[in-house]
Amino acid sequence: MTQANLPEVVIYTHPDCAFSAAAKMEYRRNKVQYTEIDVSKQPDKIPDLLALTNGERVTPVIVKNGQASIGFKGGN
Repeated sequence: MTQANLPEVVIYTHPDCAFSAAAKMEYRRNKVQYTEIDVSKQPDKIPDLLALTNGERVTPVIVKNGQASIGFKGGN
């Protein structure tokens, strides 16, 4: 599989969220490349986050190939 064929992964995070940290750690451990959007540093991305969560300000939100999942391993 080439780099171009890898699924795109975006993780919306917040530094005070332990589940965000756990998600990033697991993706790094499994050598899965991802783009992080830290909403504390990129507040202009909060509307995108709210659109993915039906208005809830919750992290992490993990988007793989356009499919969003809220939380990580049962937490959010």
